[in-house]
Amino acid sequence: MSDRMEKTEQQWREQLTDEQYRVTRMKGTEPPFTGEYVDCKDDGIYRCVCCGNELFDSGTKYDSGSGWPSFFEALDDDRVRTEVDLSHGMRRVEVLCGKCDAHLGHVFDDGPHPTGKRFCINSCALNFDERGDE
Repeated sequence: MSDRMEKTEQQWREQLTDEQYRVTRMKGTEPPFTGEYVDCKDDGIYRCVCCGNELFDSGTKYDSGSGWPSFFEALDDDRVRTEVDLSHGMRRVEVLCGKCDAHLGHVFDDGPHPTGKRFCINSCALNFDERGDE
């Protein structure tokens, strides 16, 4: 993976839509079952909307019923990073872009084999490149 990306808050505000900024920079969440990629079954790569970092392959996406795009693993361990999130009176594990620290969603230990993970990711934190369009 390439070098880390850092921008000022003003630069992020200019680049992102209000919803993308709220979710990725302010650690928000889009409402369930409203995101563009919840039901997407196309073959390709999901990238960070902020920096373009390749995050998830469509081959690891599955229907978790949660209302957000769900994946059982990231492309590589360094593509995303995690940290404990104690907000909203809960203990969760936050998923962040490994390149620009964008908030992507959360990961849970109730996913399918082979990893047992459910990366529950906000659609507005992602861009999708259909295979063959790269």
